[in-house]
Amino acid sequence: MGATIKWDEVEQGQELPAAEYQVHRVNLVMYAGASGDFNPIHWNERLAKSVGLPDVIAHGMYTMAQGGRYVTDWAGDPAAVVDYGVRFSSMVVVPDDDNGATISISGTIEEKLPDKRVIVVLTAKSGDARVLSKARAVVQLA
Repeated sequence: MGATIKWDEVEQGQELPAAEYQVHRVNLVMYAGASGDFNPIHWNERLAKSVGLPDVIAHGMYTMAQGGRYVTDWAGDPAAVVDYGVRFSSMVVVPDDDNGATISISGTIEEKLPDKRVIVVLTAKSGDARVLSKARAVVQLA
């Protein structure tokens, strides 16, 4: 990942290299500051558990951003992503330990479009849970 990908170098059905993104509570606090979403379920374990959550959970938009990061890392150019959408299907639970949580993301070229664009379908999991569904990006390639 990292080099600019060319349209004629990819094939429909091609699997992209998987990547893992570690999530620690400090990442959630930083994201809260950047996004303005200070909901305590994203940083306060006592409160998160008091409302029935298993522990602190990552912001949905933080999780979605990791999918976007995956695609831009693969494409080699953040501007290459011309459309991106997901549905949130499960939570990323972030325990207060050295390991935190891991978001594992992989992708497949679903379709090559004639204008040097491709549709990339993503699979994002944390543990055994699929955390994003219907995750797909339209990417403009060189």
